[in-house]
Amino acid sequence: MRYLPLTDGDRSAMLDTIGVSAIDDLFVDVPESARFDGAFDLPDHMAEFEVERRMAALASRNVTTGDVPSFLGAGAYRHHVPASVDHLVQRGEFLTSYTPYQPEISQGTLQALFEFQTMVALITGMDVANASMYDGATSCAEAVLMARRITRRNKAVISGSVHPHYSAVTETQAKYVDIEIDIREPDLDGGEDLAGAIDDGTACVVVQNPGVFGHVRDLSSLAEACHAAGALLVVVVTEAVSLGAVKSPGEMGADIVVAEGQSLGNPQGFGGPHVGLFATRDKYVRQMPGRLAGETEDADGRRGWVLTLSTREQHIRREKATSNICTNSGLCALAFTIHLSLLGEDGFRNLAMLNHARASQLADRLSALGGVEVLPDAFFNEFAVRLAKPAAGVVDTLATRGVLAGVPGARLFGAGNGVDDILLVAASELTREDDMQALCDGLSEVLA
Repeated sequence: MRYLPLTDGDRSAMLDTIGVSAIDDLFVDVPESARFDGAFDLPDHMAEFEVERRMAALASRNVTTGDVPSFLGAGAYRHHVPASVDHLVQRGEFLTSYTPYQPEISQGTLQALFEFQTMVALITGMDVANASMYDGATSCAEAVLMARRITRRNKAVISGSVHPHYSAVTETQAKYVDIEIDIREPDLDGGEDLAGAIDDGTACVVVQNPGVFGHVRDLSSLAEACHAAGALLVVVVTEAVSLGAVKSPGEMGADIVVAEGQSLGNPQGFGGPHVGLFATRDKYVRQMPGRLAGETEDADGRRGWVLTLSTREQHIRREKATSNICTNSGLCALAFTIHLSLLGEDGFRNLAMLNHARASQLADRLSALGGVEVLPDAFFNEFAVRLAKPAAGVVDTLATRGVLAGVPGARLFGAGNGVDDILLVAASELTREDDMQALCDGLSEVLA
């Protein structure tokens, strides 16, 4: 039985009201190649225990990054998540809580968001952070929209160091709001001239640090060039753990910092769920998307928490909303907060240094192989290598041998963009000596 309450007449009336002739007309922006045409190969009905068995059989066909040596990264990273994080986020008061509109019954949730914001502001070196967003990519898009509101300019320059998924999401968001998106060519050597791309119509320059190919840069001079031209500097961070070792974007002069917080408290999974970090300067706080939890006092002088700013579309004066982001990744943000609390400042820095040490060790071993060239001179825990053969084929071959060698450049940027022989490899505190040996042995054999 299908539980669809609308009749054919109801649907026709709705289509007439919005001015389209068929439901398919609602999906004209989705390419035909991306639409599913047909039926899923699933039975119409099964008993519960039969469903469990079927799903378990399907799940057993997956190979996870915890099963075999894995060097996958490119925006989603595998780190150890303490068991206490999962235990705490599954407590009923956190797992089932929703939007904290009524502060008198939401003090715990509001305080957790407040602590999250404080931590994000500290590690990014910024004045203020919001109560999280969907993920790093949508945060990047919102930063460009915010820069446009502040500068009243309509051009965004996106560095070739920025993850192409972030660039694509930003381009999609900007499509209908008259913002010109200038996406630069992939920055393989870390030396692109972004200052030269700034003109009097530029609202912001978006750059990633560490870059998608691993390069770590000092962005101070770029920040100065942006500010001299009246533009903003937006810094993207896809690996939050790097903020424990790399100079913070705020120290380098960033105006807006967006980041992916998945690395702390949230498993790599199969690409989600993630949690977006968003931080900025005090003077821009009223243009910041999302919502902001703040500290206050009640009528009796007791410490408490409220939603200080909540400029979202479903609230009062929605025409003044800074964003159509209608929720935040609250549970993922809580996991981030708990994990970072358990680490503390020293633990966070030590974790970052351990990640860098593992990656440096891996880079040294790969550099000694024939047919492998490590590209960046300075990196955090992920870097690009140039192979003597197309990277996609190498990755496929090693996957059949139980080694997840990394992410081919063509997987991110498309084939024929000068990255076919580029492989992104990531290491973390979970990368072991025998994992590195398995990758080196596999590459030596395949590239011979």
